[in-house]
Amino acid sequence: MHRTHTVIDSPVGPLTLVATDGTLSAVYMDKQRHRPAQETFGTSDPSAFGRAVEQLEEYFAGERTEFTLSFAAEGTGFQHTVWDALCGIPYGRTLSYGQLAERIGRPGAARAVGLANGRNPLSIVVPCHRVVGSTGSLTGYGGGIERKRHLLDFERGARPAQAGGRPTTLW
Repeated sequence: MHRTHTVIDSPVGPLTLVATDGTLSAVYMDKQRHRPAQETFGTSDPSAFGRAVEQLEEYFAGERTEFTLSFAAEGTGFQHTVWDALCGIPYGRTLSYGQLAERIGRPGAARAVGLANGRNPLSIVVPCHRVVGSTGSLTGYGGGIERKRHLLDFERGARPAQAGGRPTTLW
């Protein structure tokens, strides 16, 4: 496996984008829970991330509501099921962990869904910030509750634009 990375600025702080064999495999916030060591990100190569950087810039400008990037993140089959379901939560909306568990056909697995959600390596692109507690409370977020609040408030207040379709997953 060949990994490359780049770091970009965003309204929620620096984001580290990682590609594995040329495909986006991670978007990490600084000080993010479950963030691997920097040395695992490979060499720095900003040129490998043009489309991802462009779509993240459009998202933060309020011009994009869905990402249409190909990505391939490492994870278990269950994690991939949860991460795929996250991509189906509409921009500006939220689901509870229990609702997400029901959506994937595992109604008793809210806790497991929460754990898989917390291991999502593709912050923002795979919108784990759109999952909340059963009462609507902002429970747990690998990037920190303040960032989760910022992203949700941003999405609720930003002018929706053309969605552009669903991402292509390679898992």
